[in-house]
Amino acid sequence: MPETRSGGQGPEAPNTDERSLGELVSEASGNLSRLMRLELELAKLEIARDARQVAKSSVLFIVAAVMGHMVLILASITAGLALYALGLAPWLAFLIVTAFYVVIAGILIFIGQRKLQRLQGMPRTSSTMATTMAVLRREHPADL
Repeated sequence: MPETRSGGQGPEAPNTDERSLGELVSEASGNLSRLMRLELELAKLEIARDARQVAKSSVLFIVAAVMGHMVLILASITAGLALYALGLAPWLAFLIVTAFYVVIAGILIFIGQRKLQRLQGMPRTSSTMATTMAVLRREHPADL
């Protein structure tokens, strides 16, 4: 019997002439059980993919938070050293350094938000579950 990529088996040609009702019900129950296992496997794969995306986005948010902390540290150092600075006014030197790190933190936050917005949930699992439920309700899947 040919196997599919997911480990399931290909469809069998029904031969209802030689089987009892109990055998048919047993086979249908086994097929339904196998279908549910495959649906769960698909859901696990899609959740793992989304978890990786969330982890990557979380790292960007953490880096942005560290950069925000650096803004506070550098602002304090700049304020102290600005009294000794030559050239620019102390407030202007403070403003330039602070603005640079604020822009970097803003860019990292923007990138992290964009990555989170690209998450799609579990589209294949939702589609196959809808089809499965239609079949169980004895609807034709093409009607969906």
